[in-house]
Amino acid sequence: MTPEEYLDGQVLLIDKPLKWSSFQAVNKLKYLLINKVGLPKKFKIGHAGTLDPLATGLLLICTGKFTKRISELQGQAKEYTGTFYIGATTPSYDLETEIDQTFPTDHIDEALIHETVKQFLGEIDQKPPIFSAIKKDGVRLYEHARAGETIEIESRKTTIHEFEITRIALPEIDFRVVCSKGTYIRSLAYDFGKALHSGSHLTVLRRTKIGDYDVNNAIDITLFEESLK
Repeated sequence: MTPEEYLDGQVLLIDKPLKWSSFQAVNKLKYLLINKVGLPKKFKIGHAGTLDPLATGLLLICTGKFTKRISELQGQAKEYTGTFYIGATTPSYDLETEIDQTFPTDHIDEALIHETVKQFLGEIDQKPPIFSAIKKDGVRLYEHARAGETIEIESRKTTIHEFEITRIALPEIDFRVVCSKGTYIRSLAYDFGKALHSGSHLTVLRRTKIGDYDVNNAIDITLFEESLK
């Protein structure tokens, strides 16, 4: 692809690796496009929807004139797959922090799991995790959390379009979710555990779709770099 094509606007489908931040992925592509394709240092580039470092999967990176489409792309429904670990919680609702509480699971069976899913379909109230980048009083929530501060987080409306359990092997449950913008799957894991009268945290998360864009059509960053040689 020529520098002009990138400047006219492209949506690059990247399969984000584990432990990379979305910001790191954008910076890596920016570096490659400047140094291997010859784009000017101040060309526009950005991603359409953050993925946590502990998540993998579809990251849409817009270049040039297509950066104007970022908010439109962010607003589209997203599909995720992953794993809940039942019977324990963590302060971050995922593996970023250690287990802080354990809960009984003897009462949980397949029927209860499938029945509980129904509570989360449609519009729901959800509180973002304290370990998130949302700002309160001008400070990101995870900064409050790491400082050991207790802070009240307001719940938000979000919509779960589809919620399917794809494997039950307690303490693990695999799922597939289609949801609206602003949904935290970590919070869904926490709330799902609570609804089971137990606890839960997220151990695996992969974003598989954003609107019509599919991770099956995405490219690994290393392969993208090799394609520029």
